[in-house]
Amino acid sequence: MTQKNRSQWDIGRFVKTLTYFEVIPFISCLKRLLMGSTNHQQVTQGGDKRMGVILVAGATGGVGKRVVRRLIKDDYPVRALVRDAQKGREMLGDKVELFEADITIPETLKPELMEGVSAVVCCTGVRVQPVEGDTADREKYYQGIKFYMPEVVDSPEIVDYQGIKNLAQTAAKHLGKADEKLLFDFKNPTEDLRETWGAVDDVVMGGVSESSIRLRDHTALFTGNVSTANSGGFVSVRTRNFDPPLNLAGYEGIALRLKGDGQRYKFILRSEAKWDGISYCYSFDTEKDHWIDVHVPFDDLIPVFRAKTLKDAPAFDPHQVYALQLMLSKFEYDGALNPNFQPGGFTLQVDRIGGYGGSPLPQFIMISSAGVTRPGRPGINLDEEPPAVRMNDQLGGILTWKLRGEEAVRESGIPYTIIRPCALTEEAGGQALSFEQGDNIRGKVSREDIAELCLQVLEQPKACNLTFEVKEAQNSARPLNWQSLFSALKADNL
Repeated sequence: MTQKNRSQWDIGRFVKTLTYFEVIPFISCLKRLLMGSTNHQQVTQGGDKRMGVILVAGATGGVGKRVVRRLIKDDYPVRALVRDAQKGREMLGDKVELFEADITIPETLKPELMEGVSAVVCCTGVRVQPVEGDTADREKYYQGIKFYMPEVVDSPEIVDYQGIKNLAQTAAKHLGKADEKLLFDFKNPTEDLRETWGAVDDVVMGGVSESSIRLRDHTALFTGNVSTANSGGFVSVRTRNFDPPLNLAGYEGIALRLKGDGQRYKFILRSEAKWDGISYCYSFDTEKDHWIDVHVPFDDLIPVFRAKTLKDAPAFDPHQVYALQLMLSKFEYDGALNPNFQPGGFTLQVDRIGGYGGSPLPQFIMISSAGVTRPGRPGINLDEEPPAVRMNDQLGGILTWKLRGEEAVRESGIPYTIIRPCALTEEAGGQALSFEQGDNIRGKVSREDIAELCLQVLEQPKACNLTFEVKEAQNSARPLNWQSLFSALKADNL
């Protein structure tokens, strides 16, 4: 092609691309200074953290409100299931999404409740209060029923059994696969997500192709025009580098849900922070106007540098993933042509991106109670048991129905963790904890520590399908080793 026939190169777009991805630090810093903005906060879509919304049921209760606060502190998106939205807002603040419903009324548990949810923390329970005429103050009320004469307000059967069953069955219909790690959910995009992806087209090589990615119809729409002028022929969208990098160790690969135009695209992962470093590529064909699931096994990734394969490159390292990229290119690898490439307009819609084939994580965490198996157990000396065990019948069979609620969770088929705390207190958290199984221990534990335990369970594969009791450890100043605590427990026989 002669110089006369060359299309005009857009140097402004070239500089804009490098600035967006902070390839030219001086220009990027100058732009932030002139715009009066702070350093861009890169999206940390994961690290070791589960992505997706965490639904907290019973969010205004003594444990539930602490779980909400602890999740928000760790930057989890939280949806609180509450009976009274106004009360919920007053108690929980503006950083939590509220959903008004009642687990004892199944028709209120609408599909929108579970939209984008990756796990449920269930802190619900029948309300126990002092009998009429008992003047127990609020401090004593939260310290437990041994400080006042109690009565149940609602039916334990309806709340602690049927309500839990309703919630577990609703969750089971909507939760995704337990071995997947959601990285980008374009149905429910965050503001940070909108600023994460940008175009990297052949303008960086002198070409004139142009693309963009934008949110449309609850998907990410990768579209534009690809041209072979000026020896070009590729368009792509790429994330800014994650800080810290994603940790996808333990997963088999990346799963994408997308709809294309019949062309062959590439999905690219980068395991180093360099702008122009090694890319690990996987080609896939789309079906015109049909949604498909694409699985990208890490073992099948091809190491590439500037479209040339690298035979001696190190294997892809899933421990640190710095960037993701989608590309439409005239070329495959080493000069070979893309057999399904068509210059001109193109369209690729993406619903979600996530890791697959990982170790399952708990998806339903239930706060039950120590002592649920003791009422009616042969050999039990009621004089030695906590008040809840001694007064089980008086309180409408509260522990008996909690046990039935546990059974409903196990039968739901969802990976779960059932936590049975001993007597709950208002004391400060940060104490060493002791886990046991068999429902024989007695003791106390802070509500703050139960909230922290819920947070830890969310990211512990070893906590899947466990039921255990927990209390504050005696005479122990050792820091908590969560993995060791969970590793010492035995999974339930399902």
